[in-house]
Amino acid sequence: MNKTFALISLGCAKNLVNSEQMLYLLDEAGYVLVPDPEGADFCIINTCGFIDAAKSEAIDAILEMAELKKAGKLGALIVTGCLSERYQDSILDELPEIDAVLGISSFGNIVGAVKALELGERPRLFADRNAPVEEIPRVVSTGPGWAYLRIAEGCGNFCAFCAIPYIRGRYRSRSLENVLAEARDLAAHGIKELIVIAQDITRYGTDLYGRRCLAQLCRELAKIEGVEWIRLHYLYPDQFDDELIDEIANNPKIVKYLDIPIQHINDTILKRMNRKGTGEEIRTLFRTLRERIPGLVLRTSLIAGLPGEGEEEFEELCRFLREARIERAGVFPFSPEEGTPAAKMPHVDEETARHRAELILELQQSIMDDFCQSFVGRTLRVLVERYDEEEACWVGRSYADSPDIDGEVHFEGLAREGEFADVLITGTGDGILYGEEA
Repeated sequence: MNKTFALISLGCAKNLVNSEQMLYLLDEAGYVLVPDPEGADFCIINTCGFIDAAKSEAIDAILEMAELKKAGKLGALIVTGCLSERYQDSILDELPEIDAVLGISSFGNIVGAVKALELGERPRLFADRNAPVEEIPRVVSTGPGWAYLRIAEGCGNFCAFCAIPYIRGRYRSRSLENVLAEARDLAAHGIKELIVIAQDITRYGTDLYGRRCLAQLCRELAKIEGVEWIRLHYLYPDQFDDELIDEIANNPKIVKYLDIPIQHINDTILKRMNRKGTGEEIRTLFRTLRERIPGLVLRTSLIAGLPGEGEEEFEELCRFLREARIERAGVFPFSPEEGTPAAKMPHVDEETARHRAELILELQQSIMDDFCQSFVGRTLRVLVERYDEEEACWVGRSYADSPDIDGEVHFEGLAREGEFADVLITGTGDGILYGEEA
């Protein structure tokens, strides 16, 4: 009988792609995925190690699986991803329950690690985190109808608060040919929405080709038969140019939804955090994007309590949000990450940072409510994801909603999973749009 395994994937979409690659490699080697770790021959936990909350979630998952293993209900425990990469010198000592550990550039060695475990070894595999992105097929676990398309790995921005460059390595683009080949394969398997991801997609191509190539990539993706939506995550404000803005505005397959993390608007804080550009340049960019891209939905990420943020700087951020009326925002209290410059800078206490984040969320909630209300009476194109038996309705997403982070559309009608439906919006509540198939 083939050996069984469970996989727990934590963290971001980039990490999920790595999990999908491991699924492919293990399936090819004859191992069988099971939904429940209890009774499995081994369990893989692909961890996030970005901020304290993510590290705590990963450690809790490891300890939970360790208890299963101790009770004889699980074979081996394998830990991969950012937490293992970040703490590669100490993780096996701190968590001796772990049987094997792999870093962020060793996902391709997962089968070898499992084979080594079967021989009684305790593998510890860490390859060069700055090596070119390894091209590994994947088993798509999202959808139906959509999938992530990772175009680069790592980051070279070195924002003062962020540990990603130290964990994931320098910025490395995948070749245009490899990205397009994967996109064509996804489309051939029924994928209609490609969510283009990297830590910074606006710099795509700069390391390989010496120039920004995102606009060119989007033009080529739009030519692929079957691809109907192209969604862009994450774009950095200092890297926009006229070519990219025109491509987004004029390419009908690019959904008019842009995720542009700004973190803050105060000039002093932006400079201290090693963010490129000024607050006024961000304001100008957002105004330009709205003028040139009708119906644009903006999403951003904000950090409350960054070093240098007093009451005056916080109020400046709130004023900006009231004026800009950004439709979608992820808001986080500052987390001083060890090894980053910002961790050594004076900052407000955790309780104050959390309270400020809550105030921003309250402000954003009213903006989002108004935005949702603006759809009532309109017909939206919706990508259908599932049928909710409990609510007896179909559930999908409009162009204004990215999966897992934004709202949904709940509607009645005769729809099919993974297909598009036209939905007349009749009401809204708690970020959800309600309607009926037109």
